[in-house]
Amino acid sequence: MNAKMVDKIATVCMWFAGVVILGILVVFLGYILYKGLPVLSFDFILGKPSDIESGGGVGPQLFNSFYILFLSMIVSVPIAVGAGIYLAEYAKENKLTYFIRLSTESLATVPSIVLGLFGMIIFVNFLGFGFSIIGGALTLLLLNLPVLVRVTEESINTVPNHYREASLALGATKWQTIWKVVLPNALPGIITGITLTAGRALGETAILIFTAGTTVSRHMFDTDVFAAGETLAVHMWYLMSTGLVPDRDIIADGIGALLIITILLFNLVFTIPMRIMQKRAGAIRH
Repeated sequence: MNAKMVDKIATVCMWFAGVVILGILVVFLGYILYKGLPVLSFDFILGKPSDIESGGGVGPQLFNSFYILFLSMIVSVPIAVGAGIYLAEYAKENKLTYFIRLSTESLATVPSIVLGLFGMIIFVNFLGFGFSIIGGALTLLLLNLPVLVRVTEESINTVPNHYREASLALGATKWQTIWKVVLPNALPGIITGITLTAGRALGETAILIFTAGTTVSRHMFDTDVFAAGETLAVHMWYLMSTGLVPDRDIIADGIGALLIITILLFNLVFTIPMRIMQKRAGAIRH
């Protein structure tokens, strides 16, 4: 068998695998949207939930999902980007650097339920936060941080070295080179990592069940960080496990569709403007 035939067979196999994966994704998302889209309405999306009567909404849970995500990302992104810059640009290859990388990779592989139990022990019980938004956000930070650190470091490492050399040759300092040359070129990869991490966090359940709880505040959009912080994903789990409302299946279908639409819109709103800005700045190569 000659090289051309092997290349054609490999190409067909790769295309087949891609089509199969895409087909599974389309069927999976299509089924969820088919079941859930008829449920979505203004009253459902912004209404208050009901414990025993049918017709409740998911307004507080939707707010809590984004509020907890915002609190966790506003802390984890600056720390992760700074750590990634340090590891990629400043850190020398020694035992300390090896230990940092090993720690971040190990933390990234820890099951979320273990992080949830850790958060319950430290934030809920030891620090006395109780089941609260702040406890869920701080524990979710532990889930986001190692992934964002690795994504930032790898994105920075993909920037060609001659970019740095050209900037330094023109008289720029190391920090100016990082800020003006390296980060703009690494930003698309960093943004992709942030959006993927945020999407994962929006659908997280195990961590938030043990830290943010399975109840919501009496107030509709409560910004108190010590209030109960049930999210959409946790509410779906609660309904299908111990929920008493008669229409829990319908509400769960609506939550599934709402989560998918929310994550898709979040990715589009977050990614498209950034790529346009990068293209105008010339950081994205054609």
